[in-house]
Amino acid sequence: MLNNLLNAWFSLPDLVRSTVWTLVVTIVLILCVAFTTLWERKVIGWMQLRRGPNRVRIFGLPGTAGLGQPFADVVKLLTKELIVPAKANKVLYAIAPAITLVAAFAAWAVMPLSPDLAIANVNAGLLFLLALTSAGVYGVILAGWASNSKYAFLGAMRSAAQIVAYEIAMGFALVGVLMASGTLNLGDIVHRQHGGFLAWNWFWLFPLFVVYFISGVAETNRAPFDVAEGESEIVAGFHVEYSGMAFALFFLAEYANMILISALTAVFFVGGWLSPFDGYLPEGNILAAPSFGWLFAKAFCFLFLFLWFRATFPRYRYDQIMRLGWKVLIPVTIVWIVVEGVLSWAHVGPWHTL
Repeated sequence: MLNNLLNAWFSLPDLVRSTVWTLVVTIVLILCVAFTTLWERKVIGWMQLRRGPNRVRIFGLPGTAGLGQPFADVVKLLTKELIVPAKANKVLYAIAPAITLVAAFAAWAVMPLSPDLAIANVNAGLLFLLALTSAGVYGVILAGWASNSKYAFLGAMRSAAQIVAYEIAMGFALVGVLMASGTLNLGDIVHRQHGGFLAWNWFWLFPLFVVYFISGVAETNRAPFDVAEGESEIVAGFHVEYSGMAFALFFLAEYANMILISALTAVFFVGGWLSPFDGYLPEGNILAAPSFGWLFAKAFCFLFLFLWFRATFPRYRYDQIMRLGWKVLIPVTIVWIVVEGVLSWAHVGPWHTL
């Protein structure tokens, strides 16, 4: 029976299979975003000796206390009044949150979820990711400008400046990954890290690994870099004039980007779906086998760091954030790219076979 189902599945046209996987990944990602909001409240509650959400149940079932909170939030946002400023550019006002959300979701098209599964196995996947993650800033700028509000516009400008600064640092960090792997294909980048946890890119590219993750936290406007929502300074940043589901789309995009950055950090620097015991245990051992479970576990750990940072770090001043991006992270990446060039020339580390 199982063999018949598998044969029927692989006999389908590639377009049909890609469409099915796209729907599956999108639905799962939306559910992950919803429950990440609950997980964040629970984690911060545990760290601050509070309970977090523990009232809303799923259909009143026992043992589900708090699990219905994400669905209650969705219902609340769907039923809230959507207020559009009278002098706003209504077309761009409506498009802005969609741009931010689409960029966060479309990046999963080239994500290698397992050794045999990627919706699109694109050879230039790294360039595709850079283009999409950079497109998210347009949604921020359009939201601030189209709202016809000084507060929203100021919030959009400084949020865009922050995103651009850290996008450059992220780009340079990925140049180091490209130099180490010699390919733009994300699946091949994972394959090149074969050989256990000491063969992963984090070992030889540790400064770039740290820079990439810090830049990812800053680019998603998460604490301690959340000056885009500096309530004490500019009300609520670029989305101050948004309400209801329009605001929910920005909220959804932020959490989707957190999950995306966590998964990309795992793919680029800690072996993606490769096992940390690869090369240390016999090939038949289940712990040494590559699988989606390893990618999920690694992304889960990085996502937990996002929540941990919010619960512990105070918000930085804007000048401190920009100084860190331009004067610390970008120079570190440039220096380490030069170091990589020397290591490659000397055939040291992952370049020893060149």
